[in-house]
Amino acid sequence: MSIPRILIIAGSDSGGGAGIQADIRTVTMLGGHATTAITAITAQNTLGVTAIHPVPVEIVLAQIDAVTSDIGCDAVKIGMIGSAEIAHAVADRLEALDCPIVFDPVMIATSGSVLADPETIVAFERLMTIASVVTPNLPELTALGGRQAVLAYGCHLAEKGGHKEGPTILDQLYAPKDRLVMEIEAERIDTPDTHGTGCTFAAALATGLGSGLSIGEAFIQAVRFVRLAILNAPGLGEGHGPVGHALGMVPFDVVDGEGEDDDA
Repeated sequence: MSIPRILIIAGSDSGGGAGIQADIRTVTMLGGHATTAITAITAQNTLGVTAIHPVPVEIVLAQIDAVTSDIGCDAVKIGMIGSAEIAHAVADRLEALDCPIVFDPVMIATSGSVLADPETIVAFERLMTIASVVTPNLPELTALGGRQAVLAYGCHLAEKGGHKEGPTILDQLYAPKDRLVMEIEAERIDTPDTHGTGCTFAAALATGLGSGLSIGEAFIQAVRFVRLAILNAPGLGEGHGPVGHALGMVPFDVVDGEGEDDDA
C-alpha cells in the first residue's frame, strides 16, 4: 500500500482550528500520512492568540531530519514559520529535497493576531524561492508585493479571494510569467467559522501534489475540500470557529458500519 507522505512545517494551534492540528486532519482525510516539524507553540482559541513561543531552530531542523531520513517525504507544506532564523534554516534544509513544496505565508490569524514580524516576512523570500506554489490570502499577497512579485520567484501562485468583498469568491491559480492556469468562482458561504481555512487549503494542496495529482487537479481538490469543511463547521467557540475537517462524518463509523450491533 502506497500512501503520500506529507511533511508539515508549521506552528501548533492549541484551539485545534488551524496550524499543525488542522494540517494533520486535512492530510489524513485526503488519504495521506502527516509528519511534522513544529516551529512555534501558540496559546490560542477562536477569539485570538494570547501567547507565542518559537521553537529553537535546531529543534525544528532535528524534526525535519528525523522524519525525512526514515519515513521520507512526497510533499512539504510550510505554514507559520516562527522567526526569520527558522525561515532561512528551513529553506537551506529543504533545498536538498526533490518534492513539491507548498508555502502558505502566514502573517495574521483569522482573529487578527499577528503571527509574523517584519523581519520574518522579509525572510519569506527564501521560502518563495524554493516553493512550488505559494498560497497567500489577499492581504498577505499585498504585503509580499503583489502577484508579479511572487511569481518572479519562479513558483506558482494560488491567489485566494476570500478576503475580497462580494457575494462570490474567486480563487485563481497562476503559473510563472503571470499565466492564469485556472480559476474557480463560487458563492460566498456566510459564516464566521473560517478559522484555519488557509492552513487547510495549503495542506490539501500539498496532499494532492504528494499523491501525484497535477497542480490544477490538486488546486480543484483543495478548493472543494475547504468549502465542504466550512459547510460542516461544528460551531465551536465564541469567535471565529474551526471548520469541520471530518466533513460531518465520523470516519470510523463509515468504515465500521454505523448502527451495527457493537457486540456482534
